[in-house]
Amino acid sequence: MALTLFSRTRTRTRTATEPEPTQEPWPEIGETWKPEGVIVTQRFLGLAGAVVLVYTADAGINGTYYAVACLGCSYRTRSKTDRDNYIASEHAGGEIANAHAAQCRALPRDLPTRPDDDTAREIVRRRVNAERRSDYDSTVYLTAFHLDRLALQRSTEWIEEELQRLADEEPEFLTAKPRTYGTGTEFTILRRPKR
Repeated sequence: MALTLFSRTRTRTRTATEPEPTQEPWPEIGETWKPEGVIVTQRFLGLAGAVVLVYTADAGINGTYYAVACLGCSYRTRSKTDRDNYIASEHAGGEIANAHAAQCRALPRDLPTRPDDDTAREIVRRRVNAERRSDYDSTVYLTAFHLDRLALQRSTEWIEEELQRLADEEPEFLTAKPRTYGTGTEFTILRRPKR
């Protein structure tokens, strides 16, 4: 009986021709996600595994601005505080994302699917309508679309083409003209009509 307790068990050694065992891949939760029109600059991991992104888009005429979004909960921001208009540096975006990740208990969700063109057009229309004022005309800046970039998953060129289409179809709502300085088109949202 003592021999059976202390006998050596033969371990199986792998030969050189056998392939390495492969692990099952982790589900995609945003670690490598690169949607069209979005440049992800930093990723943070929340307490329960949700990924928090710091991202930007093509630099516009006014420079590069950043936004922060959590892929687990509904948190999204393009400003550091209520007084700031935009996140002007990647460092500031990282601070905001890290603070959110440190307290977010959201589980990872499936990545947003790329919407069809009609749905994407409606997202652009809603954003332009949200920027519309009742007392003055306002210029459309592409940074206004930063919060919508993850939902849109479209390039800056596509957004500009859609704004041009909207200006052509509804000139009482949105106008387009060549920029006074530089190149490109300037879009203006006309004020809401008085009732």
